[in-house]
Amino acid sequence: MRIGLCVAAFVFSAASFSMAAGIPSRSINGNYIEARTADVYTGPCFANGEVEMNGREAVFGWKINNGYWHGVDVHGLNVVGVIRTEHTLGDVYNPVNPAKAVLIIDSRANPAQALALRSFAEAQAGGLLDHIVRVDYAPIEFTIQNGNIHGGAAKLTAGSLATIQTRAMNATDHICGNEDVFYPPLAKLEHAMPAYALADSFTGEGLGETWSSPYRRSSFIGTFQAAEE
Repeated sequence: MRIGLCVAAFVFSAASFSMAAGIPSRSINGNYIEARTADVYTGPCFANGEVEMNGREAVFGWKINNGYWHGVDVHGLNVVGVIRTEHTLGDVYNPVNPAKAVLIIDSRANPAQALALRSFAEAQAGGLLDHIVRVDYAPIEFTIQNGNIHGGAAKLTAGSLATIQTRAMNATDHICGNEDVFYPPLAKLEHAMPAYALADSFTGEGLGETWSSPYRRSSFIGTFQAAEE
């Protein structure tokens, strides 16, 4: 009787493992980039001078290197968020900061992938994409020089709608000598480092404003690894 029970348990366990092996993993990983209209790597004197003056706009995007979201394979695809908020992003004196957002989805995505990319972006952006007023589809390219974020050189283009290009920080970017990461990244990340924005622009519709804010210490590049909650 015990032998029969052991055999049954083994068969059940093997069947369970076989079924689980056929279910797509619910984890996802890749690279991230963002740029804002205010410095994120800066000294307090510069940051305080920008509060409520700059930093209410941002472009951020993800490149999915591997993974599934809601059971949908989205590897190799990209998604970009563009936001305009009421107050400076990261201002601790205005923790409630209503945002309007435009979502730009990789034009290579099929309908199921587009829904998965939207869900993933909303989950990672901490409420910044709760009020999406427009969804666009565009060819998105996101490259990191030599595949190494620590080199600091990266470029994101979302058709003709949005662009970010970065380089590494260098000695000339230390103006007051008291610089540090003043604001954290806008999304959930595994690792991030500040970068210098050579280009940061949005020319699309939906937010009531377009911008170009180059040559600032206003970017992050990083990596993410996430699982569905």
